Amino acid sequence: MPKPATTPAGSVRSLPSLRWTWDFGPLLADVDTRRLLSLLTALATDGALGKAARQAGMSYRSAWGLLRDCERALGAALVSMERGRGTRLTEFGDALVKLDASAREALDVVHAPWQKRLEDLLVPVVRATPERLRLAASHDLALADWVEHGRRISFDVFWRGSEDALAGLGRDEADVAGFHVPESWTGEQLALWLTRWLRPKLHVCLPLMRRSQGLIVARGNPHQLQTLADASKRGLRMVNRQRGSGTRSLIDQLLAANGLRPESIDGYAHEEFTHEAIAATVAAGQADVGFGIEAAAARYDLGFVPVVWERYGFALRRNVADSPEGRQFLARLQGNTFRQRLIAMPGYEPLPVNAPGAWGDFLA
Repeated sequence: MPKPATTPAGSVRSLPSLRWTWDFGPLLADVDTRRLLSLLTALATDGALGKAARQAGMSYRSAWGLLRDCERALGAALVSMERGRGTRLTEFGDALVKLDASAREALDVVHAPWQKRLEDLLVPVVRATPERLRLAASHDLALADWVEHGRRISFDVFWRGSEDALAGLGRDEADVAGFHVPESWTGEQLALWLTRWLRPKLHVCLPLMRRSQGLIVARGNPHQLQTLADASKRGLRMVNRQRGSGTRSLIDQLLAANGLRPESIDGYAHEEFTHEAIAATVAAGQADVGFGIEAAAARYDLGFVPVVWERYGFALRRNVADSPEGRQFLARLQGNTFRQRLIAMPGYEPLPVNAPGAWGDFLA
């Protein structure tokens, strides 16, 4: 596909392009088939539904609902889920993906000359627009809902684990990094952790909210779990978070504090990429316990055992915080709409609105 045109200063021009999609008629009249095929294509290369959903630009819950709605309408399964093997395309789903890929390849050849003529017509008159901020962030339900349903979002979000997000900011692959740490940490612990990727003279931090993390279990907590150690003693199945996520680090710390080895936990190698995916796995009966935020458990009508409060916020370069784009981004996060969303969700508390500052301010 043609690349976006740029001005002499390098700013990206936003130019229209030819687009096409399948029309399934009344079968899928209310479905965005581009989103469906984007999700199926991502699943074809990676069997993790959570990761495929992020690549397709939607939440785990939206992806799961889209698949189920389409399967009911079509009368055929698109995916199958197997413990230990993730989510796989069925023969029918795989055939749809291959058909779509072949059609796109053929139509790209037809579209190319018309796209070129459109660019030649528009490049002299289209006004250059500033690049959007790149936000690499540890997954959070309140933030994900705001991004998915918010208007005039002035940034692009990429869900990463806390450590991966901070590493991306340190390498200038992101403008803002969203991360979380236990509220019990000291300023020294936070500084030691952050300096693995960031530099105090170049970066600042902004605390955004508190949230409760703990055990996600079946409704009513039938196994009467209080700690991960209880799950290990009773031989229960666990669903874990991916390496590089802040929650995975917390899980490993809790296991070590109880003298437990990872290999002693059934399901330790079963990884998911979001809190919502953890809750969905427990709700589907594929695991007895997971570790995540209270809001995810509530969304799936599951039981929750609180273990730790943590702080979630952002790190960003000082020059980004002082830029018009950065100030707009921070103002919207500190505005009443987002704060009211936090108050309405279980297990969240907004933190006082302050300007980005030194790392120690994150825990103050």
